[in-house]
Amino acid sequence: MKILLLGYGKEGQAAEEYFKNHYQDAQIDILQNFNHSELQNTDYSSYDIIFRSPSVPPFHLPNESSITKYFFDHCPCKIIGVTATKGKGTTCSFIKSLLDAEGEDVYLVGNIGEPAINVLDQLNSSSIVVYEMSSFQLWDLEKSPHISVIGQIEPDHLNVHDGYDDYLNAKSNIVRYQDTDDYCIYYEPNPDTVRIASASDKPHKIPYPFTVPDDILAAINLPGRHNQMNAMAAIAAVASYYNISPDEFLSTHADTIRRGLANFHGLPHRLEFVRELDGIKFYDDNFSTNTSSTRVAVESFPSHSVILILGGRDKTGNADLPEIYEIAKSPNVKHVILIGESGHALMERYPDSNFSTAESLKEAVETAYRIAKTCDSPIILMSPSAASFDMFKNVYDRGDQYQQLVSDL
Repeated sequence: MKILLLGYGKEGQAAEEYFKNHYQDAQIDILQNFNHSELQNTDYSSYDIIFRSPSVPPFHLPNESSITKYFFDHCPCKIIGVTATKGKGTTCSFIKSLLDAEGEDVYLVGNIGEPAINVLDQLNSSSIVVYEMSSFQLWDLEKSPHISVIGQIEPDHLNVHDGYDDYLNAKSNIVRYQDTDDYCIYYEPNPDTVRIASASDKPHKIPYPFTVPDDILAAINLPGRHNQMNAMAAIAAVASYYNISPDEFLSTHADTIRRGLANFHGLPHRLEFVRELDGIKFYDDNFSTNTSSTRVAVESFPSHSVILILGGRDKTGNADLPEIYEIAKSPNVKHVILIGESGHALMERYPDSNFSTAESLKEAVETAYRIAKTCDSPIILMSPSAASFDMFKNVYDRGDQYQQLVSDL
């Protein structure tokens, strides 16, 4: 078998190891650092199958596939697929925690960091896979999960997708191929979420939010109304796995639900509490790479004085600067320290006495700390609303450096 891997990130490396272990005659070629014109002008006729990495757009080449498609074709158990612009990882983690509390054999894979193919050999018919699915993984998917969960949808990745409609169309594959015994859980207040949910009229449709008893909501350890929404989506997903309504699940499994929600303490760099120093609480929200997630982060602290660290690699051609400025002028935001390309662009377009720029993250943290000492009930929040690649390797590197700098204070 002759295989071509387009890209060699974490998923490509996992695929190479898997196919070498499963096919003794596997010949695996790897193509990295290519451009799209090179892909279109290459002869692939000698390959039995071509696996594209998630961020490589579909080219509809002969025998083209993806690891996500391969996994869906070979997975022996039910899949709960989760997509959203932000909140996918938290919702997936809530689902896994709830299923863990129920004693199920559950695996969390996908965009959250674990390549799905790594767990394929561990699965059996009674296992459950919770799959965090980005638009890139959904792009050319031709099967949908048994349970689809669609959270808040906003424009994102438009530097890769051919416009917002292409982004929405890719997301819609999570529902498009569902059947009458499947379930679709969707965030009803968001029109684009509703649009994606309407890609198929066959599955059982369960909108959220819905009423959840206060004592169950109180078990959630994460701040913000948005995390209550993520928990509701998870409750609906697990209820659907048991073929019962969310109301029935809440009434018959209340103790297990409380335990499952309480056992999850959040994901790294998603509104993560770092430390408290001199009465100042520091939060790391470096996974916020767009305006909607930064807005949610700021709104999570309505009664605090927020010192906001903002900025990075622009993904929109600076089209989002007016919305970022609006977020930066929220009543609870007392000062904004701007870093990176988009931060400096914001300062240039909207000079403001409550804005300052920093040339390094160290300078930004030290400035925020100094200003926070003058505020009542201060929160220092790093929620960049931008990508990380102008100053850092990736969002993990950016978040890790922020946490180290905070620890060093």
